[in-house]
Amino acid sequence: MAALARSVLVTGCSRGIGLELVQQLAASPRPPQHIFATCRHPQGPGGKALQELAAQHSSIKLVQLADTVNLPSIQGAVRAVGYHLKDQGLNLLINNAGISSRATLHSLDSQEMLNVFATNVVGPLQVVKEFLPLLEQAAKGTRKEGLSCSRAGVINISTKLGSIGLCLRVPEAPMYPYRASKAAQNMVTRCLAAELQDKGILCCAIHPGWVKTDMGTEQALLTVEHSVRGILTVLASLSQDSSGAFLDWEGNSLPW
Repeated sequence: MAALARSVLVTGCSRGIGLELVQQLAASPRPPQHIFATCRHPQGPGGKALQELAAQHSSIKLVQLADTVNLPSIQGAVRAVGYHLKDQGLNLLINNAGISSRATLHSLDSQEMLNVFATNVVGPLQVVKEFLPLLEQAAKGTRKEGLSCSRAGVINISTKLGSIGLCLRVPEAPMYPYRASKAAQNMVTRCLAAELQDKGILCCAIHPGWVKTDMGTEQALLTVEHSVRGILTVLASLSQDSSGAFLDWEGNSLPW
C-alpha cells in the first residue's frame, strides 16, 4: 500500500483523535516521511505522549501551535514546517483542533458562543490560509493528476451534530455553540473545496463518529483506535469526486 501522503500535518495532537492519528500514521506500513504534530506546548507535561511517540518514530516532528486563532502562532508553525519540507510543500493538512460546548438556550452567553466559533470556524480557516502556499507548492510539485490526499488536501474534522439535515434526528442536547460552529465549519469546507479545486487541492469534511475521548466522553460508542483506522482508510480513497463532501469515518455521505 502506498503512503497516504509524503507529508501530513495534524492540529490538536496532545490527546484523543489527533494523538491517535499521529500514532497510526507513524505505525503504518508506509508512513509519511514527515508527520507534523501540533499542540499548544509540545515540550510541556501535556505533550508527554507526543514526546514519547516522537522518540520512537523519526518521521514525527513536534510543532508548537499555541492557538489556531493566534495569527503569529500559526505563522511560527508555518515557518517550522517549511524548514523541514524545504521546497517540497505540504501534502495533507488535517484540521482536528476544536472545542465543545453543551450550552442550552438558557445557559448560553454570547462570549461562550464567540469563543467556540473562534476556535472551530475562524481557527481552521486561518490555518488553511497560512499554510496555503505550502499546499499549493505540493500540488504543483507532484506528478499526480486529479485530486487526492497524496497530492494536496485539507481535511476538516467535523461532526454530524453540525448537520442541519440531521438536526432533529440526533438525540443530543441543543449544544448551540458547538453545533452551530460545526455547521459553519462545514460551509467553510464547501467554500474551500470550490476555491481550491483548480489549484489541485482536495477539501473534505469528516465525521469521526461518537468517540471515547475527553470530548466524546466514556459513553461514546467508538474507540478512538477504531475511528481513526476508519478515517485513514477513507482519506486514502478520496478523489476528485470526493472534494467538498461530508463523510463519516466509514465513508458514508452525510447530509449538510
